[in-house]
Amino acid sequence: MNNFEANLEKLEKLSNDIKRQDISLEDALKDFEEGIKLAHGMEKQLDEIEGKIQILMNEPNPLDKDNPPQMELFEDRGEVQGTRQ
Repeated sequence: MNNFEANLEKLEKLSNDIKRQDISLEDALKDFEEGIKLAHGMEKQLDEIEGKIQILMNEPNPLDKDNPPQMELFEDRGEVQGTRQ
């Protein structure tokens, strides 16, 4: 989840940079392209999280000591989302 939050912070910074009066068109376009890539990666992360929540919500057996939650669903797989270059 930290990766998502870091990407959100970066996206906010890019958005603020684009709004600057002194930014060149080329730099604004570069920031916009980077922001679009970040947003797509974050959207994929949110879809993944939503899928995991759906799995947990539809668990046929209530969670108890004999049926603990499947925490590996939430493990970070070391993927860097939204930072393809």
